[in-house]
Amino acid sequence: MTRKTAPVLALMIAATAVLAEAPAQDVSLVPDRPIECPNCASWNQPHAPFRIYGNSYYVGPAGLSSILIATNDGLVLIDGALPQSAAVIARNIHALGFRVADIRLILNSHIHYDHAGGIASLQRASGARVAASAPATKALALGHATKDDPQFGFVTDAITYVSPRHVERITDGQVLTVGDVRLTAHMTPGHTPGGTSWTWRSCEKDRCLDMVYADSLTAVSDDTFRFTADPRRIEAFRASIARIASLPCDILMTPHPDFFGMEDKLAARKTNPTANPFIDRGACAAYAATASVMLDQRIAKEKK
Repeated sequence: MTRKTAPVLALMIAATAVLAEAPAQDVSLVPDRPIECPNCASWNQPHAPFRIYGNSYYVGPAGLSSILIATNDGLVLIDGALPQSAAVIARNIHALGFRVADIRLILNSHIHYDHAGGIASLQRASGARVAASAPATKALALGHATKDDPQFGFVTDAITYVSPRHVERITDGQVLTVGDVRLTAHMTPGHTPGGTSWTWRSCEKDRCLDMVYADSLTAVSDDTFRFTADPRRIEAFRASIARIASLPCDILMTPHPDFFGMEDKLAARKTNPTANPFIDRGACAAYAATASVMLDQRIAKEKK
């Protein structure tokens, strides 16, 4: 060994030691084909991730919610937004100090392309389980809305996305557990036939709060669709609205962040960092009340 090669060898040994001590690299994410729609670009604008409360974080883009829950045995992700949102979500997860590879379970509110489109690539990158209601599993397998969806024939069947693999069917009231977190499924059909809301508890020190990710409750549809054509559909929709209103609810989240006033609450938090404006025990009841009024208006319009 010469005097010149000795320092080089020492550097190689040191570098090897550093690599051995470094954490394993995260699994790379390969996004699926992006979707083009009138609102897609604005919905998918980057948004800084942030802690909502305890172990619950917002990791979605600016206009489409994606919620991360950190357990003591991996991560849970609710909603994957658009296919092109998967990269945004992954960057936000990394920015918080977590790894996509540690996602154990992916859940969905409803199967429209702007909330389910990114699930497949996030599942491939993490190997996570995906769980959804029985009606939702059918739509997820197709990669678009089914014929009984109010928005079928609108845009949600014409725009398709890659289907996640091996979607587990869950039932109303079923509890899914990852580590120390238990998530309960609440079937809330109306906006879609398989709409599902999710509840869990998040804690900060000795204060635990009831978290609600309430599915969309808007009666949006193709122009030819009539909610009044089937009284059972309206009955189920009203039951979903009533269910959201009755849930134990300290913090409300929804598939579109503007529905729970995210930006206003972030601005209020910046003004008063010691308070958490996301804590609002009347938020679920108010959300349900607005949905009830909108459904009544839609029914009245159809009857005319």
